[in-house]
Amino acid sequence: MPVGYAALIGAYDLQVPLPLILCAIGKRHKIYEENDWRIYTPRYEPQATIEGHLVFALKYEGLDLAILKRLFDTVSPADLETIVRAKPTSTYMRRIWFLYEWLLDRKLDLPDAATGTYAEIVDPKQQWAVKGETSKRHRVRNNLPGTRLFCPLVRRTEALERFVEAKLDQQAGAVVGKISAGVLARTAAFLLLKDSKSSYAIEGETPPQTRIQRWGKAIGEAGRHPLDVDEFLRLQRIVIGNERFTRLGFRDEGGFVGEHERDSRVPLPVHISARHEDLPALVQGMIDFDLEFAGGIDPVIAASVLAFGFVYIHPFEDGNGRLHRYLIHHVLTARGFTPTGIVFPVSSAILERIDDYRSVLESYSGRLLPLVRWEPTEKMNVRVLNDTGDFYKYFDATPHAEFLFECVRKTVENDLPEEVAYLERYDKFKTQVEALMEMPASTVDLLFSLLKQNGGVLSKRARNKEFAALTDDEATRFERIYQGLLET
Repeated sequence: MPVGYAALIGAYDLQVPLPLILCAIGKRHKIYEENDWRIYTPRYEPQATIEGHLVFALKYEGLDLAILKRLFDTVSPADLETIVRAKPTSTYMRRIWFLYEWLLDRKLDLPDAATGTYAEIVDPKQQWAVKGETSKRHRVRNNLPGTRLFCPLVRRTEALERFVEAKLDQQAGAVVGKISAGVLARTAAFLLLKDSKSSYAIEGETPPQTRIQRWGKAIGEAGRHPLDVDEFLRLQRIVIGNERFTRLGFRDEGGFVGEHERDSRVPLPVHISARHEDLPALVQGMIDFDLEFAGGIDPVIAASVLAFGFVYIHPFEDGNGRLHRYLIHHVLTARGFTPTGIVFPVSSAILERIDDYRSVLESYSGRLLPLVRWEPTEKMNVRVLNDTGDFYKYFDATPHAEFLFECVRKTVENDLPEEVAYLERYDKFKTQVEALMEMPASTVDLLFSLLKQNGGVLSKRARNKEFAALTDDEATRFERIYQGLLET
């Protein structure tokens, strides 16, 4: 028997993206999960009323703001006023009361609460929240990590708890703290270039080196400039470069991700962007989140919320994907999560897990797409016919946070130490080679690369071509130097 949000969606025919996990009451006397359902025992069965299912949802499922918003749009305000008046000191009733007025920006006909312990709107044991501010009217603490314009939520999962406890920022700092300034500068330059190249590769683009370097410079400055409308526009100009075929600025028509039917050119969307009419509010919501709320939750979780929220909204005609990944760097750097001067090559980690990345994006867009009613335009774009704004303001960003943490972990535990080790090994190799033979730096670099490519031994081709001038004894000595460094 469906309960909580599942029951409310069914009873009120709510057109909303389904939660990743739905709840029901089963006959067995144990709680278990099966096929995206969490099955509770009969003793958890709530009263078959809006109050009963709302309380069950808040108690066991956490907040789903999109469902609550559409539910409050549907039910009679008088019905909610009745259940709050019946239990004015109930923490659940006061939370429901606050959420109604916060989501709809409309007051119920109720006097201010006179008694009752202050309750937190977000249960911090269920979902990430900020410290928040008190609302005397409802006697609650509003610890929602956002405004009504933009407030995705992230559930506390075992995986996320482990990631946070791992303190990846401190691990990265420990690696950086042990290396010289010269190696640090070269490491930073390599990782920055790697991320910039990978970000374009994700989009299937191979731009000229100058464009990659220009975008890399922008990434290197991430976190230094506060987000506002002008900053978004500045970043898009850097990403696009040439505006001959791309209209710069926020969209003034629909947008989608997907293909066109070969003959008719009818859109075949896999994701439909937010309506252009909703963009001013959504962009402001993201700006407010970055300025006022991102600092109150874990940096990687905050980066996930902002970056993936941006890519679902898709405010530009082009450049959204690269700006989406830029926002990850923006939050991590602004929060001091990445060591000074270092850029984690998150885009490289994403590129290596591109199928997982797409699955994470589809974890929400696949549930959203069936709810968007649209028609093709004369330009073979899409025109959205229904109100979809809530679906971009409020979504469950838990899978996105888990994925991003995986990428950050790879950069901290693999990319960063491996690049440092590579450069330190190269420096030692160069010093020992130059002690034996005077050789241009470019030749030393080539020698190192060829040894690396062939497992520490110069190939027959290299001995006969690039290094034909070496004697057999000299070649053997250089091979032993390289092999000895691999063993240290």
